[in-house]
Amino acid sequence: MASINDLVRKQKAGAQFVISAQMLRMKPQDFDPLALNWLEEGGPGFNVIGVPHRTVVDGEFLISRVTVIRTTAQI
Repeated sequence: MASINDLVRKQKAGAQFVISAQMLRMKPQDFDPLALNWLEEGGPGFNVIGVPHRTVVDGEFLISRVTVIRTTAQI
């Protein structure tokens, strides 16, 4: 399983990339609260940009993918 820190460390500062539930081998139900937190506070070494992609699970719209930009913050 890829960790979020491993994915972010591979990117250079200023790089835009996608983080998805599938990449982290998570269900959208588990990824959604993480992504909501990243939207509000930023993630470890990145900030969310743009509009998150949502998917419908049991009639509920959940975030399943976000586009982020790498910051210069240490991880």
